[in-house]
Formats: sequence, C-alpha cells, structure tokens
Amino acid sequence: MLQAATLATLERIRHAFFTRSGGVSEGVYASLNGGVGSRDTPDKVAENRARMAAVLGVTPDRLLTAYQIHSPNVVVADEPWTPENRPRADAIVTRVPRLAIGVSTADCGPLLFADSAAGVIGAAHAGWRGALTGVIEATIAAMERLGADRDRVSVALGPTIRQQSYEVGPEFVERFLTAERTNASFFAPSQRNGHAMFDLTGYIAQRVRQAGITRFEDLGLCTYAEPARFFSYRRTTLHAEPDYGRHVNAIVLAE
Repeated sequence: MLQAATLATLERIRHAFFTRSGGVSEGVYASLNGGVGSRDTPDKVAENRARMAAVLGVTPDRLLTAYQIHSPNVVVADEPWTPENRPRADAIVTRVPRLAIGVSTADCGPLLFADSAAGVIGAAHAGWRGALTGVIEATIAAMERLGADRDRVSVALGPTIRQQSYEVGPEFVERFLTAERTNASFFAPSQRNGHAMFDLTGYIAQRVRQAGITRFEDLGLCTYAEPARFFSYRRTTLHAEPDYGRHVNAIVLAE
C-alpha cells in the first residue's frame, strides 16, 4: 500500500492507497483486486478486501465503498452496508470511528480527505466527469455539514492516470472548454490530429485549490505507466483484455 505524508501525520487517521500487490486474485486481476463490480471470483475479491480491512484496523464489513456512477453525488456513512445495498454515489463522508470509507479506481483520481480535529473524513472518486461536475466541492461541503472546517481539511490524491498517457478526442476537449475557456491549459497536443493529452491530475488539483483547500498532496504516480504495480482501465482497453482489477483507496477514523 501507499500513504500520503500529509495524512500519515494526522492523529486518529489511518489510510491506504492500495496497489495491485498482496492479494489472491489471478490473471488480469492479479492480485489485490478489490472490485466487487469486476468479473473476478467473488470469494477472492472478498479475501482481498478482508486483507485491506485488516491493514486499516477494521473488520471486513466495515470497509465501505459505493456503487460508483461518475457523478458528484455524496453519501454519509453512519453504519455498514452490504455489497448488494451499496448507495449509488462517488464520494462518502463519515464521522463514525472505525468505519473505513473508500473508493475504487483504475485510472480515475482517488481523493482522501481528513479533518482530524473535527473527526470527519471523506473519500471521493474523481474521474473527469465527477471532477467536472463538482464531486470535490460536494465532498468538502458534506464534510462541513458534519462539522469539518475546510481550513483544516487535508486532501491527498493517489495513483491516477497522468497526462502523458491520457489521450482524448475533440468532443472531450470541447466539453471542458464549454465549461470554462481557461481549461485549455489542461490539454497538450497529441500526435494524432484533432486529439489532445488531458491533465486530469492538474485539473483535480486546481478544483481542490479553488475549493479553499491549502493542505493538498499529489502522490505523483501514474496507473497506466506501471502495469506491475497498478490496474488501468485504459491499458486494459488498449490491450483488448476481458476485464480489469480495481484498486481500493480508503481512510478511517480511529477511536
């Protein structure tokens, strides 16, 4: 697993950006696949998630992820839910101790949030669509409703696809320019005519800063570029593989 220095120093906060190593899955899912929505063997996914829960110091039923839909939707976790009853959302916040909340990713940006003084934490799945439509701001607002103060909130961005690996088409670029013309700064020329290379992590960082967060850390790692270390939806697609594994990125408030 990987950790962010900004979160690791906070009292009562445990967190992890899990890599693909340390699990029991095989083939394209090797080895720590935490994706309950993948076509991996359910028992193996359950064992992988149990191992992650143990690292975070919780029982498997208290490691929660949502049914992600690339939205700005945020839910508050007050108690465990079952995999079958996962809420449809892309961010989770809580103030309940020993309830680990997380997001699954395989190129999109995993963001973990913490206000240790208030005892409020959050996790957000920030793909391009969620970031563009406000999942970052919605997560911070939901934390504030639980008592957090954005002046104290620390945010860390885990392994994410980087600009050199993220080619997009002209309709994608136009969507961002329509939202804000200054978003042009997040696109670099591609070798293919009419295409561009998108800086998702730079865009996420800007949205975090514009939300008033001063404590921000980007681990600087690319999911696409390190196949032995990370799962990648885009790499899987380009290689015509049948499916892909998912990382879990989670945070918990210790008692």
